[in-house]
Amino acid sequence: MLLDMPAQASASRALEAIAALDNPLRLGLFRLLMREGPAAQSAGALAQHLDVPPSTLSSHLAQLERARLLRAWKVDRRVFYAADLDGLKALLGFLFEDCGNGHPEVRSYLSNLLSVPRPEAGHTTPASSPFERRSEMSDNPYNVLFLCTSNTARSQMAESILNRLGQGRFKGFSAGSHPAESVHPATLALLQKLNYPTEGLHPKTWDDFAGADAPELDFVFTVCDRAAQESCPAWPGQPMTAHWGVPDPAAAEGSDSEKALAFSEAYRMLNNRISIFVSLPLVALDKLALQKRLEEIGRSKPLAETG
Repeated sequence: MLLDMPAQASASRALEAIAALDNPLRLGLFRLLMREGPAAQSAGALAQHLDVPPSTLSSHLAQLERARLLRAWKVDRRVFYAADLDGLKALLGFLFEDCGNGHPEVRSYLSNLLSVPRPEAGHTTPASSPFERRSEMSDNPYNVLFLCTSNTARSQMAESILNRLGQGRFKGFSAGSHPAESVHPATLALLQKLNYPTEGLHPKTWDDFAGADAPELDFVFTVCDRAAQESCPAWPGQPMTAHWGVPDPAAAEGSDSEKALAFSEAYRMLNNRISIFVSLPLVALDKLALQKRLEEIGRSKPLAETG
């Protein structure tokens, strides 16, 4: 069936937008800006978050702007970007209304999907902290879930460390994608040696933290590579996530002292990272900056290994 002139123009714009998204970096930029909603981001902040040089982004940002998927404006010498919701509405309108033949249920879904405020050009709405209201809620601790596969060693250590270092500001939990029957004896021995309470510690499934009655999570950190690669449940509270991989001490071989040393090294690495984490000014960091800091913590080494 031949398209009339308005439909041809809509189809051409839709093809341009789809082509613009057919690139991993441009898709990553668009996803990042969509997640920020009306919050404008500078080119430098986008480059820093995606860990690419600003010069690499310029042509990709320009193509997304031509495709009406983002909007750009200058404030002094800085360029800011935000998702172009009008352009997105045009694209989805064509796909839903024209290709979807205007079905009422499709039209209703599109209306609900796009009821998001858009920033005015020239207005740089700051990327707000996801925890900016916590300064008024000092009695409400941040809930943090540490994930591993069996929930017998690293995640149990992390839960215990956070509950001590967090001093009531943080509440630590741990779980596993495939929990074992009991906590590793070497984990319990190490925690007891360091005067951590171990009564009640037991492996838990991560499904326990995905239900309607689960605590609303602020952060979820994976501490083993296998758990990071698995498909996680949908966590309540839309928590921020990062991977803080630590070598599995339970996989260590050698003498009993060498195996014990592996558990001590895992503890030392986790203690270092959690110490940095609890010192972050959470209510002062915008979402992009905080995510970057969380990822940097996951790449940090114990103090004795730096330099």
